[in-house]
Amino acid sequence: MPLSAPSPREPLHHRRITLDGYGRPDGQIEIEAHLVDTKSFIWANHDRGTMPPGTPMHDMWMRVTVDEGMTITAVEVAMDATPHDVCPGVTPNYQRLVGLSISKGFLKAAMAELGGTAGCTHLRELLQQVGTVAVQTAISGKIKDRGERLFKRRVSPVFIDTCYAYAQTGPLVMADKTAAG
Repeated sequence: MPLSAPSPREPLHHRRITLDGYGRPDGQIEIEAHLVDTKSFIWANHDRGTMPPGTPMHDMWMRVTVDEGMTITAVEVAMDATPHDVCPGVTPNYQRLVGLSISKGFLKAAMAELGGTAGCTHLRELLQQVGTVAVQTAISGKIKDRGERLFKRRVSPVFIDTCYAYAQTGPLVMADKTAAG
């Protein structure tokens, strides 16, 4: 069901975020995240001068490589457009993600490494999505390899209590407990 009809309005800001997950022949997966912010009007700042509508204020990329155990093995960050000339100076800090596990506590650990002035607000916003897409990509690889055999009604313990659908006392988890007998 779509949203209701909006009130009269004028577009001012557009953010586009895309994430794609890839399987590699070596068993690792790569997640590519891309964030682009644009304005629908002329805008300016002291570093870039006057920018026409549609010019990216932010155009940022992140590629995270994860091994079969969900440990980050490589990170690459690129900033094609930023509002300030100094922004790309933060990109080497994202190497601090290497060695972190995409599992419970990932975001907290990532924020400990890249919070505040150690990171970029916009790249940090991508990290939650990178984690989620990494898990979905890993699962997709298993589904592709195993086909229908993976579609047993089973909730992995890692997902229990992570959202409404996987509540420990909810119907999905309870059905698994009943089936397991």
